[in-house]
Amino acid sequence: MFIVEKEPKSIAAESYRTLRTNIQYSSFDKEYKVIMVTSSEPTEGKSTTAGNLALCLAQGEKKVILVDCDLRKPSLHKKFKISNIVGLSDVMIGKEELVTAMHRYNNNLVILTSGKIPPNPSEMLSSKAMTALLDTLKQNFDYIILDTPPVQAVTDSQILATKADGTILVVRAERTKKDSVQNAINLLKKVNADVIGTVLNGLDNSRNKYYYYYGEK
Repeated sequence: MFIVEKEPKSIAAESYRTLRTNIQYSSFDKEYKVIMVTSSEPTEGKSTTAGNLALCLAQGEKKVILVDCDLRKPSLHKKFKISNIVGLSDVMIGKEELVTAMHRYNNNLVILTSGKIPPNPSEMLSSKAMTALLDTLKQNFDYIILDTPPVQAVTDSQILATKADGTILVVRAERTKKDSVQNAINLLKKVNADVIGTVLNGLDNSRNKYYYYYGEK
């Protein structure tokens, strides 16, 4: 269960609503429709953040699709407890139709899991088929949230950043080193990614710290 559903009145859930508001107001000048969520390193909470953000946007009566673009270590199907027999990779090679691969979570949120792990994730994500898929999704959804691999691990996130309108970088409190964050930002900027903010992820109830925090670039 995600925090915005499990504890909707918590500080964490409220922080996600703030993030949602910031994204919507940022879209006043530039439309942020395809939003990529990544991190500098593994296990920083990017998939949990992507899930909570998608749920929060959907609660705001927007049509949202959450896509697991981590074709190496996918996890959204586990977090949402849904099947991953077919998904993004199957749609990309034309083995499955998009409509049959999507899972409807609620009235406003649809999830597209990763599907089978392919031998060539980077090539698949950089393909014209991926661009065409995103164009199709843009016609049917208000927001497309992409959960992607860590920036420093593989090139997949840099590839997808060129196709996204904005990128959110997840940082784990008291764990992620400053140099690691800066390196991730530099790698994203090399492909002209629009890093629209960071999310500080780290629970510390004893100090009443915010669970998530949104910071402008």
